[in-house]
Amino acid sequence: MEDGAKTTFRISVALFLAELICISAFIFELRRALGGNTLSWAYVFEWPVLGLYAVYMWHKLRQEERGDRSRRPVVFDQEDPQLDAWNAYLASVHQSDPSATPDPRDG
Repeated sequence: MEDGAKTTFRISVALFLAELICISAFIFELRRALGGNTLSWAYVFEWPVLGLYAVYMWHKLRQEERGDRSRRPVVFDQEDPQLDAWNAYLASVHQSDPSATPDPRDG
């Protein structure tokens, strides 16, 4: 089995186990909540959310494993004159700021 296929298989097995745990815990907490334990109602809603988060992470990890480049951020290689002007302004303000110079009495 290829390394990529092994990793994809492991990710899918991890999702299956996570969903199995979430479904089992949901059923357990639902029975407790219906039995009168009011705190269990919070868990009744928490476990499905965790299950959905596991599916989301499974999707992201599979995309990363496949090398899906469509979701990567755009990097700009060109210069930005407004950014350069802003950085020059900040540098000039920093140089003229008296609190930025060290105080000889602190030494």
